[in-house]
Amino acid sequence: MGNNYKCALGESGVRTIKEEGDGATPSGKFLLRQVFYRPDRLIAPKSELPINRIIPTDAWCDDPNHHQYNRLVKKPFKGSHENLWRMDNLYDLLIVVGYNDNPPQPHKGSAIFIHCSTKDYKPTKGCIALNLSDLLIILPKISKNFSLEICSSKNLTN
Repeated sequence: MGNNYKCALGESGVRTIKEEGDGATPSGKFLLRQVFYRPDRLIAPKSELPINRIIPTDAWCDDPNHHQYNRLVKKPFKGSHENLWRMDNLYDLLIVVGYNDNPPQPHKGSAIFIHCSTKDYKPTKGCIALNLSDLLIILPKISKNFSLEICSSKNLTN
């Protein structure tokens, strides 16, 4: 895309080997799957990716022992899950990163999103976080075949 954007990554850094709950952002090259947004806070964003409205019953299964692991689920849901409808603004807009999803492997990590950052860019539990205005600039430029490459700073070359 030619521009640099400030972001927050996982509190445990970027790792090649990711495990559920380790706080790391996975390294690798990943397709972006779909977009979710809060319709009570934002108008529908523009994107070639599928766009979904978040509703209060939306959640993401992070239970490695459940058959819906690393999938969108509806509450009430008995397994461990991440609520997509949040009181803070972190999930007002999120992009699902195609990590460990084809098919999901238990304990390899789930719910890896690009989502809104805190004002101070606090590290995430493994996601990538950008401020909302940057997400809204980037999202229309993402094609269906776009691959996101995540690597540690030691693997970067200029």
